[in-house]
This record gives sequence, structure tokens and C-alpha cells, in this order.
Amino acid sequence: MRIIDLASKDLSQMLRDRRSLLFLVAMPIVFTIFMGFAYRGGSSSAPQDNRLSLAWVDGEPGGKLSAMLFDRLSASDALKPLPMDEAAALDALGKNKVDGVLIIPAGFSSQILAGTPAQLKLLADTSSAKGQTLYQALRGPVSQLMSAVEIAQISADMNPSADHGTEKAAAFELAWTSWGNNQTRSFVRIEQAVAQKSPDWTGGNPYNQASPGILVQFAIFGLVTSAQILVAERKSRTLQRLMTTAMRPWEIVAGHMLAMFAIGFMQTALLVIFGQLALNVNYLREPLGTLLVSVALGLWVASMGLLIGIVAKGEDQVILFSMLAMFVFSALGGTWFPLEASGSGFAIVGKLMPSAWAMTGFQNILIRGLGLDAAWLPAGVLCAYAIGFFLLAVWRFGKLEA
Repeated sequence: MRIIDLASKDLSQMLRDRRSLLFLVAMPIVFTIFMGFAYRGGSSSAPQDNRLSLAWVDGEPGGKLSAMLFDRLSASDALKPLPMDEAAALDALGKNKVDGVLIIPAGFSSQILAGTPAQLKLLADTSSAKGQTLYQALRGPVSQLMSAVEIAQISADMNPSADHGTEKAAAFELAWTSWGNNQTRSFVRIEQAVAQKSPDWTGGNPYNQASPGILVQFAIFGLVTSAQILVAERKSRTLQRLMTTAMRPWEIVAGHMLAMFAIGFMQTALLVIFGQLALNVNYLREPLGTLLVSVALGLWVASMGLLIGIVAKGEDQVILFSMLAMFVFSALGGTWFPLEASGSGFAIVGKLMPSAWAMTGFQNILIRGLGLDAAWLPAGVLCAYAIGFFLLAVWRFGKLEA
């Protein structure tokens, strides 16, 4: 009962300060909306074109065969031809702006149709993976073009009674079209060139990252208000007088922690409701899982706030320690961006952070579509951190008493 009385006293002090409502509710909502817009810009952008870039230098503008080859390459999943003059193409190749240069010689179409050998010229670094891939990817459509010409010539020779030019043109069109209908079997495909668009890491709603991320971040930031009460009590010697009462040290610590937990949990609940109703973040898809992670998050943050309030010697140190905790745990814990999108070393360190486990618990529900079972481990890890911080706070409080 005395623990609840002490917690009620702390809560009334915190709620009387209207500025605390600004930091606990208004600012998180504004930041959530802002971050959601930022994530929306990244997740809704057009898929990246990963085709190999090929500078196209056409020495016979308007040539029939070169135009047909260009159209075929433009429609492919592997190559992206970019028309340029020769000087610009060579410059782009030298600056690695394109992966290769294909030069179409003057009179290419007429020479091929007349049966005269004509050769395309490919400039690329054949020692590189891209250069080799570019060469292999070009072999298919170029071979198709030459085969269509040969088929047309054979067809015309086999039917001498028909008009030679008409027969040859019809056979060529038929062969070229047939190659086009089967190009999925003819083109060389590689992972880099035809990699599919990666799944949306926000689960289709950018606020699935923004809402829990800002929720966790500002739960930590809320330590400023709650921890300052302990500092104020020490300055006014209220805490010292409290130690002379029948309350035991752990009860005093528990009372303050209960108040910190209550204010943090209320903040989390309000932001969950806002996310559910205003941002279409489906926390209530698994309400017990969301509640479990929210309670564990509140316990961890409250125990850490308690330790900060006991260790800090003044309000300036409370702000310093709270801000430091917020930035470290937020940056490393995946509240600003998914740890999966970071480097392996960063991700390993980040997954040790309690904030990362809070994000994992929420995103198991919001993005991965998992059930209550997926919330138990993150909640358990958060509770373990909470116990650790609480024991440190009790130990440090004993030092103050001494």
C-alpha cells in the first residue's frame, strides 16, 4: 500500500507539469507522422533498374536490322541500350557510367541482307563479371538476328518460283518474330540483371516501422520527467526523510519505479491507440502480444529511469543521461531503420540492445504476421534487462542510504 501511495504521489507530480504531456504525447505523434512520410518516400519509389547499361553507337541511323536489334535489347530484362555518339559513349565507359559500348558499323543492315559479312564491335572489360555477362547477354539476340537472316535466305533459295525479295522478307519477319516469342529461353539471365524487387520491409505500411520506432524512442526520452523527481527529492531532502520512515529501501525504489512504469505504459498505450486508429498500424491483430511487449518495454524503461534518477546528481545530468540513452539505444536498436538493412557488424551489436528486442516484438506482430508465441522471447529479454537495471538501482540506492 505504501508503494502505491508513493507511486501516486510521483504520478501527480509528473501529470501536473503540462510540458511533460508535450514531450510524452504530442512530440511522439509529430515525429511518427514525419518518419512515416520519410519511409514512404523510400519504400514507394519505383523499382531500381538493374539491367546492364550498354552505350549504343549507331553508325547507320535508320537501318532496318540495327533498329530491330535495338528494340529487342530495349525489351530485354538483361540489357538497357542507351543511344550515344561514339565520343560520349567512350567517355561514359571510361567513367564507369555504362557497362559497355556496342558500335554498329555504317551500312550494317545492307551488308547483312546482301550476304556480306559485317561485324558489331563491343567495348567492355571482359575480365570483369559485368563485362563477361554483357558479352554473353548480347550473343543471344545478335545470333537470333543473324539466324533470321540466314533462314530468310534459305527459304528464298528453296522457292525459286516465288518473288525472291518478298519471300525473303516474309521468312525473315517470321523467324525474327519466332525468336522474339521465345526470347525468355534465349536471353542469358543473371541474378544481378534480373533480380526481383526486394520485399517491402515496412510490410506495405511505412508506419509499421515509424510507429513502434518512435514509440520505443520516446519511451526512453520520457525518462527525463520521471527521473527528475528523484533528483528533486534528494535536493529537497524528501528522499532522506523518506528513508527514516518504516518503508524499506526496496519499497521506496519500487514505489518510484511503479510511477515511472505507469507513466511510460500510459504513453505507450496512447501511441498504440493512435497508430491503430490513425495510421492503420494493426497492433490489435495480436492484442495480447502487443500488451506483453508494451508491459515489458515499460518495465525496462522504468528500471533504467530509476537508475538514472539515483545516479544523476542534478537535473542537467538527468537530461544528459536520458538523451544519451535515447540516442544510443535508438540508433543501435533499429528504431530508425531495420537492423537487417545495416552491415553485419552493426546488426550484431544492435541485436544486443533491449530496444532492438522491443522492435522485434512489435514487428513480429506488425510486419511478420506472427502470433503471441513470437512476443514471449522479446518480452522475456526486456524483462531480464529490467531486472538487471532494477538490481543496480537498488544497489546504488543502498549506497545513498549509507
